[in-house]
Amino acid sequence: MGIKGLTALLQEHAPKSISNHEIKTLFGRKVAIDASMSIYQFLIAVRQQDGEMLTNDQGETTSHLMGFFYRTIRIVENGIKPAYVFDGKPPELKSGVLAKRFERREEAKEGEEEAKETGTAEDMDRFSRRQVRVTREHNEECRKLLALMGIPVVIAPSEAEAQCAELARGGKVYAAGSEDMDTLTFNTPTLYRHLTFSEAKKQPISEINLKAALEGLGMTMSQFIDLCILLGCDYLEPIKGVGPKSALKLIREYGTLGAIIEQLREKCKRGGIQVPEEWPWEEAKKIFEKPDVLPAEEVELEWKAPDVDGLVEFLVKEKGFNEERVRRGAEKLAKHLSAKQQGRLDGFFSVKAKEPAKAKESAKSKGAKKEEDAKKGGKRKVCVTSCVLYLRGF
Repeated sequence: MGIKGLTALLQEHAPKSISNHEIKTLFGRKVAIDASMSIYQFLIAVRQQDGEMLTNDQGETTSHLMGFFYRTIRIVENGIKPAYVFDGKPPELKSGVLAKRFERREEAKEGEEEAKETGTAEDMDRFSRRQVRVTREHNEECRKLLALMGIPVVIAPSEAEAQCAELARGGKVYAAGSEDMDTLTFNTPTLYRHLTFSEAKKQPISEINLKAALEGLGMTMSQFIDLCILLGCDYLEPIKGVGPKSALKLIREYGTLGAIIEQLREKCKRGGIQVPEEWPWEEAKKIFEKPDVLPAEEVELEWKAPDVDGLVEFLVKEKGFNEERVRRGAEKLAKHLSAKQQGRLDGFFSVKAKEPAKAKESAKSKGAKKEEDAKKGGKRKVCVTSCVLYLRGF
């Protein structure tokens, strides 16, 4: 579910925190991707012309495998090294949300049966997609596929988004990749969204910088977590009557979620907004501040050459994929995973603040001396173009 209304708040109050990129501009980056979210996304999006999920001759669903295989190849071809993180055991506080999801799937099943008799094909498709559920078998098959592709896999103790954030904070990857905005609430420095979207959507990769988001909102990390909980997250429903704008106003006015709840409950006695009796925001905050994760220093991410024979055995012989396409895909993986990644210029150069006038004068005198030394056979100046040529191996 993520955080309701957070994207709109950032767009309005912290626009500098969001930037859009073409995927090819992200070369040289390592990214920890929320695999569990990706599986769900592929099961919904990768479908046949009739709207049904892809299946093989044995009737086994293959949409998730098709999505992981070809979208991962696309990511690798663009010079990005992905690592996929799978969910572990969900926190107890999430049980209510999971129960509601189950109820919605049951309602969708009933809706689909009715649509078969009275509805349109569009209605049937809509209800069918609402019933999608990621199973243990889906997870196991995707992990097997990624291992054969040479892509590292991490199984989180609990929430995948939290583990992605930990890997980004620990420097194992540059960014966390997920559609869930609560990845920011778990304190990832950088979030990539739409990374595994289909090319047909022509959706740019959205990059959100947490530091810039906090600066734009004028908040500390603790206040940001309070805001996200107030907006509504995977652990708590939002308080009825408190929308995104009023949530932001309340945080700015009272400073902490504890003070807000106290004020709302006081006003409730006079007929104001009612806070549910069971609304354990302190527990939710603890999950965001200290999630159950593997420490980044204990995780080793290794990208290997693909096991071509293993891929053919699994995808072609077991799952009915086209052998020529699988071998062609494996060749692309082998080529790009084994290639030495080109260094990024932003990793070698930094932009410095404008120097004061006095410092400029001093720099001029030093520059004049350097120029004089150069004429006498001193150090040569190296331009940016030369550095670029050097990095490219020319």
